[in-house]
Amino acid sequence: MTSVLARTALSHRICTGIPRKQLGSLIAELAVPWMARQDSRLRERRGHDRLRAEGGGPGHQLVFTDRVIATLVVLRFQLPHSALGVLYGVDRSTITRAVHEIRPLLAVRGFAVPGESGLRLRTLADVFAYADARGVELRLDGTEVRVRRPRAGKPGRRAFVSGKMRQNTKKATVITDEKGRTLWTGAIRPGRMHDQTAVNTEGIGDLFERYPTVKAKVDSGYRGLAKRFPDQVQAPPKKPGKDAPTTDVTAWEQARKQQSSERICVEHANAEHKQWRTLQRYIGRREYYDDTHLAIAGLVSDRTAMR
Repeated sequence: MTSVLARTALSHRICTGIPRKQLGSLIAELAVPWMARQDSRLRERRGHDRLRAEGGGPGHQLVFTDRVIATLVVLRFQLPHSALGVLYGVDRSTITRAVHEIRPLLAVRGFAVPGESGLRLRTLADVFAYADARGVELRLDGTEVRVRRPRAGKPGRRAFVSGKMRQNTKKATVITDEKGRTLWTGAIRPGRMHDQTAVNTEGIGDLFERYPTVKAKVDSGYRGLAKRFPDQVQAPPKKPGKDAPTTDVTAWEQARKQQSSERICVEHANAEHKQWRTLQRYIGRREYYDDTHLAIAGLVSDRTAMR
């Protein structure tokens, strides 16, 4: 198969996860930072400015467009790099190099804002400023993905063992609006760390104090945050005691179901992220997981922002 045929087949949205029109915009967006990184890398390796005119020297075996497409396919299906190498007629290492070049560029893109094509949210402070300006009520939730177990005897090995899944995982915090559109994903940490501890390390308490009008709905894992900011953060009500009257139990069930139905959109957002096979069970190296998760979440936000 020639590279042209591979590009035509693999550029379909079934393979990349995004429409071809959006793929063209994404390639144009990434071209400038990719060229800047390439020039910087070559300048550092040479130790001096280039002597040849721009465009001299051997060409790339895999052009930039194919590098982006190959990276998207890897993120979408977690295909072996050697399989894509066969399709493009290049060595496995060429695909690996392309993924290592494009994935960080996707990870730092940030998250699309509904109705604002030129605006992207990159930090938790950006999300709170946006919610405060637009009157958006946030939804917070944590999600975890199984990862490879650290080798025996490595320090911090137990930090990845999730108390909920009893597996080696990494967790991330997802924030959406009331329609389930992804606004931010971050606070990525080993599976043993509690959800609320993760967002506290991101300074979410200071942001709630700075933006007193911002409100959020969370699950029971963030009950401490709801206790600290009762007028801004709503968690599920506590279950009545065993001796509570029937009326109290009925009222609790109704309130719990109502809060759950208003918060379920963030669960749907987590499910959209995990439509990408890489986030169903990550089998790559753990040091690349953060960039992988952020890259996929940013691409999903591009689609959800158009709702």
